[in-house]
Amino acid sequence: MVGIGSRMSTGTQDSGGPGSRPSSKDGNKKNIWSSMLDSVASGKRLPEKNMIVLGGTPDSQREFLDTLSSDPSDPRLPNERRKGKVAPIANEFALGYTYQDVLDADHEDILARVSIYLLSDPSPSFAPLLRPLLTPQSVPETLIVILLDWSSPWTWVRQLREWIRLLRSVMISLEDSTKIVMEEVMTEWKDKKRGLDPNSATGVTNSGGPVSIPLGPGEWDEGLGVPLCVVCQGANKIEQLEKENGWREEEFDFILQFMRTILLKHGASLIYTTPFLANSLQSLIHSTLGIHSLLRRQSLKHNVIDRDKVLVPANWDSWGKIRIIREGFDIEGVGDAWSIEIQESSRPLVNGARQGEDAEARDAPTYPIAEDGSSAVAIYEQTIKDPKQDSAAPGSSVNSNRNKIEIETEDMQKFLGQQLTILDQLKAEDEKDREAKKAPKPLEMSPHLDESGHVNEHIGPVQSTWAVFKSMLTTC
Repeated sequence: MVGIGSRMSTGTQDSGGPGSRPSSKDGNKKNIWSSMLDSVASGKRLPEKNMIVLGGTPDSQREFLDTLSSDPSDPRLPNERRKGKVAPIANEFALGYTYQDVLDADHEDILARVSIYLLSDPSPSFAPLLRPLLTPQSVPETLIVILLDWSSPWTWVRQLREWIRLLRSVMISLEDSTKIVMEEVMTEWKDKKRGLDPNSATGVTNSGGPVSIPLGPGEWDEGLGVPLCVVCQGANKIEQLEKENGWREEEFDFILQFMRTILLKHGASLIYTTPFLANSLQSLIHSTLGIHSLLRRQSLKHNVIDRDKVLVPANWDSWGKIRIIREGFDIEGVGDAWSIEIQESSRPLVNGARQGEDAEARDAPTYPIAEDGSSAVAIYEQTIKDPKQDSAAPGSSVNSNRNKIEIETEDMQKFLGQQLTILDQLKAEDEKDREAKKAPKPLEMSPHLDESGHVNEHIGPVQSTWAVFKSMLTTC
């Protein structure tokens, strides 16, 4: 022990002797190690992405996140590996939150971490919760997703209107620095549509310069400053609408044309999803956020043929492609009506209230605004009607039953009660007829007598003497 201690002390003394390295070199060595560690740490830092999910219920939001986290490309992998690490989801009250780690194709490396914020109610009271999520640093890495459901497609346009109005109000109230970044983001997306994407091999002239393709009519007229994706969940209910409510291809084509027309103005993408079935939702979301696998290139191909697997990526659609679905759709009228409708109630929000709105008006109860026939919501709901309200309208039961393929059976006791009432009425009518037959009837074949009491008409071949005499007088 003493030897060890002496060697330690000797080593300590020798470290400060003339043969030791200068202290300045030790400091440089430490700085080199620090810089190397910092570079490695920054190199392994995960890219951070943000996704704001609007609409739906807590259950449908969880279903969306479950579909997004699953990887149907390799069914051989266990379910827990295909989903990755599942983070807790808090979405029961106000603004919810969770996150997802995006795994590479080999499910070993993490490509990015997506912070997910969830909001179910488009009330202006929740606007202050959304404003801090949009900053100059976060806007280029943010995607907004609006959830709709096939359980009530007649409310889609109304829901979209409320969410777009809320988003416009929030974005108008942002700082100028954030608005400048939003303009840059929208310009970048528009350039991709024009063919000016530097990563694209297309869109170059013979001289090597990029080709600037002008935007078509109705494209990017109402950009929000952040990419938008609309997800229509529960596409398996399409068959149910067809069987139970008598919907035909005309209704489904009208919905698709209407949705594509209004989303084209925002440069948004559209996708129909079905629970537990493979779809392109993950590829669409990740490509929009700029998350790309290093091992496998994800393919994102449009689909407007299969009515339950529709996929319309951003910058793909146009008025010409929408028109060919079905003739007679007023695409110009729908586009103009939508641009006017989303302008309403778009004043900046300050602490959840609109500028220029007093406390009394803010606290007063709100009532739905009646839409005239030119409103985009009215145009949509005149064709896509709620089957329950439509069947309750007077005079519509006959038409609704005529269009139905299947009719719900009536309750047995209720049916028998109605039949008993009908049988009682028939029984009463039969008794009246029976009583009428029992009553004596006046003799219909009694001879007609004249004033003198003689028969003025003969009965059979026998004539009275007076009749013969009278006929003789007339002949003479």
